[in-house]
Amino acid sequence: MRELVRHHLGKVVAGAAVAVAAAAVLVGVTLPESGESGDRQTNAAAAKQDAIAKDGVVEAAPDEGKKGIGSDPLTDAETALAEKASVTGAMRSSARDVEGDRGPQLLSTNLSEPEPTDSGAAAPRRAEVVYYDYKKDAVITKTVNVETGKVENTNTTLNVQPPPSQEELAEGARLLIADPLGKGLKQDYKHATGKALTGPGQLQLSGMVFRKETVERVPSDLTECGKHRCLQVVTKVKNGPWIDTRALVVDLSTRSVGRLG
Repeated sequence: MRELVRHHLGKVVAGAAVAVAAAAVLVGVTLPESGESGDRQTNAAAAKQDAIAKDGVVEAAPDEGKKGIGSDPLTDAETALAEKASVTGAMRSSARDVEGDRGPQLLSTNLSEPEPTDSGAAAPRRAEVVYYDYKKDAVITKTVNVETGKVENTNTTLNVQPPPSQEELAEGARLLIADPLGKGLKQDYKHATGKALTGPGQLQLSGMVFRKETVERVPSDLTECGKHRCLQVVTKVKNGPWIDTRALVVDLSTRSVGRLG
């Protein structure tokens, strides 16, 4: 019996040694041999250390230049130049913005598509600056060469409604809050936060232009939408729930609110 036990223990010890060796091979560690220098051990440890991903380093974005190249987005300097050059004194005195103040309402400023006559990298960079004049209910588009600072083209159109700006959405929300039809909006906000809704700064806003052809029956006070600047303002409590205001339409041209359905 003693011999059997010794023989069995021998198998266990031998099996364990084989398992350790196999595990060392799997993880890429070389077992030292008798008389071997420590170089192989050092190399294996270094390889194991290299296999561990190093912490990422966040580098600061490179400084933006004053001028872009080719189809690069407009730089801040180019945007400022285009917006300043596109508004003349006469336009500033005659047009009105969304709040009724002097000057047109800025909607967007983007890089223009190259002209058919432009060629390669030598093509001048132009900005397309879009305004809305609430006095005439007109969209004014200015094309500005951001290299020379000159307005190369002006286009005025009626019955065209580009996407709204954040300033327009804020004014639309302000009108909603002040209107009797905004009672439900204020109640829902009070229910969600326990506070009174007094201004658009308390809301997260998005929205779209209201297009009357998308609904079957248009209320009489919204029939001018399309010619007028009409928005559906989508409201959300900051860090909270959405409040459904899709049935309400704000006519920014007349500063009035209508309800669908």
